[in-house]
Amino acid sequence: MDTRTQCRNTIIGIAFVGLLGATGLVGCEQDKPIKDIKKEAPAQAPASVTESSPSSEAMPKESGAEAAVALMAPEGSAGRTHNDEGVNHAQRGHWDVAEFHFLKAIAADPKLAEAQFNHGLTLAKLHKYDEATIAFKKAIELAPGNKTITESPILKKHTSA
Repeated sequence: MDTRTQCRNTIIGIAFVGLLGATGLVGCEQDKPIKDIKKEAPAQAPASVTESSPSSEAMPKESGAEAAVALMAPEGSAGRTHNDEGVNHAQRGHWDVAEFHFLKAIAADPKLAEAQFNHGLTLAKLHKYDEATIAFKKAIELAPGNKTITESPILKKHTSA
């Protein structure tokens, strides 16, 4: 290999490594709203969104039976991308970012019961219990036959259903 080819390959390699490094810096935080960012709560259960009773200010760990899992949106929903991104953030304990995405999903598809349900879970996690109850009731209204939603222990706690 001549010197010119080696130099070109070195420059390409450096550029590639720099691009990979920059890509690593841009991640899930890029969609975080700049205004209204609150301190995020640490995740208590990485694979689920959990909540204690509505009257409780402390957030004790819940048993597996009380844990609620955020729901993925069905294919074809206009709000699917934002809903599923919200689920990913909720699983990491990024409650404010999850709320942002669930609201975007609801705006894109107001009939998306999964986004309404997930929004309720997130609001409950953020101690916004009255708003969570409203979101849960809307989820029931949108999907009265969806037992995953209607039989959810956290939804029942908030709606007395």
